[in-house]
Amino acid sequence: MFLPIKPVCIRPRKDGTSIIHLQYCYSNEQKTMLDTKITIPVECWDKENLCIKQNLPTSFGTSKELNETLSIQLRLAEDVISFAIKRNIPDRGKFVKKYYSPDLDIYALSEIVQKNEYYLKEQKEKGNSKTNLDIFFQIDDYIQSKTKKVCKDMPRIYRNMKDHLLEFQSYRGEAITFDCLDLSFYEELVDFLSYEYVQKRRNQKIVGLKINTIGKTIKQFRTFLRNRIRKRIIPPIDMDGWSILEEEVDAVYLTWEEIRLIQHVDLTRYSHLEDYRNDFVLGCLTGLRFSDFSRLDEYDLRGDMLYKKQEKSDHWVVIPLRSVAADILMNRFKKNSPSHTNAEFNRHIKTIAKLARLTKPVKHSYKKGNRDVVEVKPKHEWITSHTCRRSFCTNEFLAGTPVELVMKISGHKSVKDFYKYIRITPEEAGQKIKELWLQRGQMDVLI
Repeated sequence: MFLPIKPVCIRPRKDGTSIIHLQYCYSNEQKTMLDTKITIPVECWDKENLCIKQNLPTSFGTSKELNETLSIQLRLAEDVISFAIKRNIPDRGKFVKKYYSPDLDIYALSEIVQKNEYYLKEQKEKGNSKTNLDIFFQIDDYIQSKTKKVCKDMPRIYRNMKDHLLEFQSYRGEAITFDCLDLSFYEELVDFLSYEYVQKRRNQKIVGLKINTIGKTIKQFRTFLRNRIRKRIIPPIDMDGWSILEEEVDAVYLTWEEIRLIQHVDLTRYSHLEDYRNDFVLGCLTGLRFSDFSRLDEYDLRGDMLYKKQEKSDHWVVIPLRSVAADILMNRFKKNSPSHTNAEFNRHIKTIAKLARLTKPVKHSYKKGNRDVVEVKPKHEWITSHTCRRSFCTNEFLAGTPVELVMKISGHKSVKDFYKYIRITPEEAGQKIKELWLQRGQMDVLI
């Protein structure tokens, strides 16, 4: 059992601020300090309760959000320490200091550590030249081979697939091997993910995954197996019946009026949210994914057109810029604003939408196993970075822009995929048809 780790704020700088560190005591005499990258005025630190006080100046953010971030960082550091303990790494302090960082993907840690002296030493001692047919060794090899060939988010999806399989192996109490992969295995895996899998890193216990999440795991597992088969590492496997589960999910989009409310919301007291608001509006005006609109640079801008090679699809799109979008980009380049993580973007945009009073209750439903789950939350709680892209496609569709032109900008390769993004109410559909009838002069076709 490792010694205590706690947040501290004990090193004031000349300007009166201090970085919050995580102090990890890994022996009675030794400790290490981990930088959380969170900076606050020293007097805003509550030494007794080890948290940020509510009197935090708004220029630093809100105490609630920063305390939540600090809590996440504390759990992340504990996960790194647990990793070191489970692998009997002798100098845990040095190990944690080396590998902990606020943006660490804990599921990637094993892959990262494989490249250091521990992994190299272990492999050298084994000296085994035979093909290692351990399924999780092969998954790690697959992830490593794909990392430089796919978009930044894909390795995380691969690691999620691996995590689901590891949990299933633990649940069934029997090792997963290439020999046991048949239709029964597929059905048992789907049942486990639907009804038994406990979602990690949640404030409350949530059991079971959504249909589309399970479908994504099955899809990536099938792709991995076919890759190993093509490389002649394993013999062919009969995956007939391994269907990819999928359902059409409810999702919100924002009208132009709602986007305008977000654009003009008063953020005087929340200046740290301005860049997030501007990026969100930019996404709604361009239809780009978060991975693309958050990483634009001056070379992507040519006159009043945006040229961008989409990270996910490796597909070039050319997007005309409305004046507001052009202004946002020019200000971003001028300020040299830093890029944000998707998680912090999603958290802050909900706050911004709430300030813009987008609080109308919205009901969504989805399947978990064979159950219909219904949730009702204020609209701002449903908004994410993906809302930008969905809003762009839906608003252009409602405005009458030909679908094939919208697809050229959004980068969708099939009409079927494009229409998954369209979210209109029955009233909007009826009004759209009425407008088309008026344009054609068909309101009185039988008179």
